[in-house]
Amino acid sequence: MIKIHKSADISKKAKIGEGTIIWNNAQVREGAQIGKNCVLAKNVYVDKGVIIGDNCKIQNNVSVFYGVTIEDGVFLGPHVCFTNDKNPRAVNPDGTFKEPADWTLSKTLVKRGASLGGNATILPGLTIGEWALVGAGAVVTRDVPGFGIVVGNPAKLVGFADKSGKKVKNL
Repeated sequence: MIKIHKSADISKKAKIGEGTIIWNNAQVREGAQIGKNCVLAKNVYVDKGVIIGDNCKIQNNVSVFYGVTIEDGVFLGPHVCFTNDKNPRAVNPDGTFKEPADWTLSKTLVKRGASLGGNATILPGLTIGEWALVGAGAVVTRDVPGFGIVVGNPAKLVGFADKSGKKVKNL
């Protein structure tokens, strides 16, 4: 059974997997695909065309923008924000308002089992590897290897973790 809070705004053109729970004030746009047994907490925004795998936990106020793919078993802490444009501008150089065709999408991939701490910001066009850990408040500016632990602004690789999240190697 799918559970959707009455205040959530879910497009009829989105696909929601069995057992998924979507909490209050969440928004899921057209073409988004949410897997089975996921939890989308309060105020989560899932943009058009986003793909989220099975068994993901997405905490309050997370923004998942167009071009992001999240594989199975991913945890996104509160206020995680993905970006999808390397050179964002509201207007073109001539002052005209930018239209969708005026920007270049950069795709982002979060691989199976990765965990992103609260308030992490992920710049566009990156891959977060399987079972990687991104520290709270990190600003990720480059790819994170599988099982890698990154922290800081800009995020730096400080070690490696096992599947349970325990640090197994320092750098």
